[in-house]
Amino acid sequence: MAQRGQAQRRLIVGISGASGVVYGLRTLQLLRNAGVETHLVMSKTAEVTFAHETSVKIAEVKAAAHTAYRIDDMAAAIASGGFRTAGMIVAPCSIRSMSEIATGVTSTLLTRAADVTLKERRRLVLMVRETPLHAGHLRTMTALSEMGVVIAPPVPAFYARPRSIEDMVDQTVGRVLDLFDIDVGIVHRWGEDRDSLSKS
Repeated sequence: MAQRGQAQRRLIVGISGASGVVYGLRTLQLLRNAGVETHLVMSKTAEVTFAHETSVKIAEVKAAAHTAYRIDDMAAAIASGGFRTAGMIVAPCSIRSMSEIATGVTSTLLTRAADVTLKERRRLVLMVRETPLHAGHLRTMTALSEMGVVIAPPVPAFYARPRSIEDMVDQTVGRVLDLFDIDVGIVHRWGEDRDSLSKS
């Protein structure tokens, strides 16, 4: 029973090179605050994107996770189904990573960990960050959805009346964490706090 409880409080976080790497960083921060053990794998392109989009150092990103792995470390714990987790979030998820996951032909630890999550029937959430989408993208998303993957593009919820980019990121990440029954206390919920929103 103790092992099962530990697995429920352990998540893999993948950060690919798509725009929006702040979603991955904020996911790590919120999970740490919630007492959830995180295992990070980040693509080399993600490191480049961090340099373009933020002033955050890669060492800071890795420090936000409990364990961080090299993208080419195919012997890492998260490459094995025997390493129990509650699932995986890829935030953001590039079209390339999404396509590798859909085919099962994985070339990095990020897509291997996602494939393991799928084969073990654990929850896999992909925050796909691309627009517009062509028919091939949509077919791939459909195939993944049929496999049980949750496709969760980072779409802002304007009913929450965000006042900053940080507010939009928090609302989006909070809703993704809801998919794992993790409530970090930052989500504006329609019908629950509508009165407070109307007064803001």
